[in-house]
Amino acid sequence: MNQFKHVVAKDALELIEKGAVVADIRDGQSFANNHIKGAVNLTNDNLQAFIDNHEFDTPILVCCYHGMSSQSAAAFLCERGFEDVYSIDGGFERWALAFPEHCEKA
Repeated sequence: MNQFKHVVAKDALELIEKGAVVADIRDGQSFANNHIKGAVNLTNDNLQAFIDNHEFDTPILVCCYHGMSSQSAAAFLCERGFEDVYSIDGGFERWALAFPEHCEKA
């Protein structure tokens, strides 16, 4: 079984630039207010569609508020067969401090 990996914001940016998908698991309002450019707001309502529509070997970066909840979500995606899954250390809060130019509102 695959295990998710931890990634710091700088390395996450490099993965995004190489085609990684960002799955933001924060609530819809927080996502709408600000999120990583190109991120998908992953919810219970669209989880199955996300699983069905993404390649299992495409890197996935999971983002939450502070990097805690994303670990459980990343482990879940690994259990579903995704091979290259990361939890962003420090979550969106750290990302937004490091790369405000790579954030956007919905």
